[in-house]
Amino acid sequence: MTVSVLVPSSLTREAEDKREATRKLGYVARAATIFRADRLIVYPDRDGETGRFDGGFVSTVLRYAATPPYLRNEAWGMRDELEYAGVLPPLRAMSQTGSESTGSGSSRQGIVTEVGPEGRVRVNCGLQHPISLNVPPKMAVDEGERVTVRISSRRPVRAKLVDEPLPGLSVERTDLQAALGREDAGVRIASSRYGEELTVGRLETLAGRVEGDGMTVAFGAPERGLPAILGIEASAIEASSGQGDAVEPSSDRDDAADDGVEPTADPGFDLWLNTVPDQGSEVVRTEEALFATLAPLSLRE
Repeated sequence: MTVSVLVPSSLTREAEDKREATRKLGYVARAATIFRADRLIVYPDRDGETGRFDGGFVSTVLRYAATPPYLRNEAWGMRDELEYAGVLPPLRAMSQTGSESTGSGSSRQGIVTEVGPEGRVRVNCGLQHPISLNVPPKMAVDEGERVTVRISSRRPVRAKLVDEPLPGLSVERTDLQAALGREDAGVRIASSRYGEELTVGRLETLAGRVEGDGMTVAFGAPERGLPAILGIEASAIEASSGQGDAVEPSSDRDDAADDGVEPTADPGFDLWLNTVPDQGSEVVRTEEALFATLAPLSLRE
């Protein structure tokens, strides 16, 4: 069961400067971490990008935010996109801090600092000094590569290198269709003010599906929601009532072109969902929508 969160490359389109854009991305990463998302995926919305903070900037800052603090300097160094990285709120991911990072069998990220002879490497994994570990059979590692280290004791240090996916939040760049087409996508949800209102009854039905299959939740950008990004008329979404009916692209290509949108078909959502049905603000920011949506969808039966 996996949880994937999809945000557009135009996520910071309304930010006045790099500092504000960085702070906004920090709250997006924090929301994904709080609700234990496995993947944070940046999908392309080039028509919505302002040119200042494109998809490369968005994904770089999110990847940096998702990197354990003890690896950031070594993994990233100095980059222009990270000029205001200091304003990022700490994620304090459970896979990196607290009891899970020191308890028996806990896993954390490390970075290979040296490849030595006889199948041994030195790894920086946030302990006082880099530690020397055996490389598991059939596992090849290179200097600078990130690896998974399982720590069973810190005093004395007992740890081993394991051939497993890196713990923590993974940040990727891919298109909507590819993300929704993954075998482990689970329930595919489009977050939109034009979707079906989330009610107690609806949530009860969704909770069982999400708990068993996981979910993929997609969000739009400021003043440019998913319908605008996909070129889908809001009336078509409202008519579908969030029941997974096919949502057709806008039939008026001229109007869509005026909006800077190339009409496309629904990429494959199971339902369109409005998790703030009585919003008091004209616009719900993307980082706010993440909290409003992931919180109820994380509830269990």
